[in-house]
Amino acid sequence: MEQYVLPILFFLLVGAVVGLLLTAASKVFHVETDEKLAKLSEALPGANCGGCGYSGCPGYAKALAAGEAPPDLCKPGGSETAEKIGEILGIEVGKVEKVTAFVRCNGNCDATEDKFVYIGSGSCAAIERFYNGKGKCRAGCHGMGDCTRVCENHCISVKNGVAVVDPTNCTGCGKCVKACPNKLIILINESQRYMVRCSSVDTGKDTRKICRNGCISCGICVKKCPQKAITIDENHAYINTAVCTGCGICQTACPVGCIAMLPLEQKAVCSDNV
Repeated sequence: MEQYVLPILFFLLVGAVVGLLLTAASKVFHVETDEKLAKLSEALPGANCGGCGYSGCPGYAKALAAGEAPPDLCKPGGSETAEKIGEILGIEVGKVEKVTAFVRCNGNCDATEDKFVYIGSGSCAAIERFYNGKGKCRAGCHGMGDCTRVCENHCISVKNGVAVVDPTNCTGCGKCVKACPNKLIILINESQRYMVRCSSVDTGKDTRKICRNGCISCGICVKKCPQKAITIDENHAYINTAVCTGCGICQTACPVGCIAMLPLEQKAVCSDNV
């Protein structure tokens, strides 16, 4: 029995010494927990989309805790998240309007044609390197689905050659905006009622040759708008959403149908998936 006493005492002594060392180390290297930062991190949705302009939710939470960022930058979280942040920071937060992605193109397969047959990587970024894409319209959607692959909410699909957005599921994270090589996707406020579904700045004559759905800068919408909310710049119509009242006269007047009523019409632009 005595032969076991010394080993047992040795291990007990080692354990006591190690315990003391760990206790001392925990005090020396102790990092104070920022309760505010922890609460802010918990309040954010954890999407890490980068839509707030920071590296992700942890980065945004640190900026909030340091007082370096406003509370209304989280697009996926919207008003609910902004209100939680406001309560944690002890500040009043106004209503945060929901944003959604919008594709500024309606050059589907029924409206325009390809200038060559593309055989290669199924990527918009890759096809953009070949003469600005395979379509006759240099500013049009390539339809290869780069935006669909980055959308975690599966609210973008390619239909009849053009990407379309289902705004009911879109959180406005902005990943699709970054993925589109032609810069066709933008984020818009949910309250915006009308948008021009085209991004071409070609002359009306040239646009007619390549796309039947493209803006031909005819100016009819400008003349018909009672609020003077529409202007023509670089052969393209632009709607001032701050002035627009959503009367819909411009949509009815547009001879090529490139002005869209939001958000429902985005779902019905094209037909079958390709």
